[in-house]
Amino acid sequence: NLPITDNVEIFINNFDDSEFIKKLHNNYNVDMVFHCAAFKHVPLMELDNFAAIKNNFLNTHYFFENLINIGITSICLISSDKAVRPTNIMGASKRLAELVLQALSTTQSKTIFAMVRFGNVLDSSGSVVPLFREQIKSGGPITVTHPDVTRYFMTISEAAQLVIQAGAMTAKKPKTG
Repeated sequence: NLPITDNVEIFINNFDDSEFIKKLHNNYNVDMVFHCAAFKHVPLMELDNFAAIKNNFLNTHYFFENLINIGITSICLISSDKAVRPTNIMGASKRLAELVLQALSTTQSKTIFAMVRFGNVLDSSGSVVPLFREQIKSGGPITVTHPDVTRYFMTISEAAQLVIQAGAMTAKKPKTG
């Protein structure tokens, strides 16, 4: 583990490791999990469809089941706008992860689920913006997937706020009375 502050620690592991997840839950009394572990680079996922499905769908499914089994009360999935009517394997794998989350939410009542979809987050890893900047610097043209495509952008700050709001919506409210 790599301490960042007094309240945050980072752990590196495979998220399909149920024993590791159990240990974290027991040692840190985890209530809420934000799932943002996914392959999101479309061209790379087209090169290895199995890796996309295994990581973004199957391992996510196992992870959610492990979290439910150990009593996590809130899960927020970070998804992609490419999960809307997917046209590539990365989008399809993220859509499958969303469907798993929705299905699990109907089979039990102890865990509250939320998900958010991001479009293009400016200056994030894998953002198309650095590519566009380089193309503009070198005199163009800017390459787009299709001339009729509309791209939506948000700042990293806006993306973080979206995740925080979604997480707040899943937080269990204390019982009163």
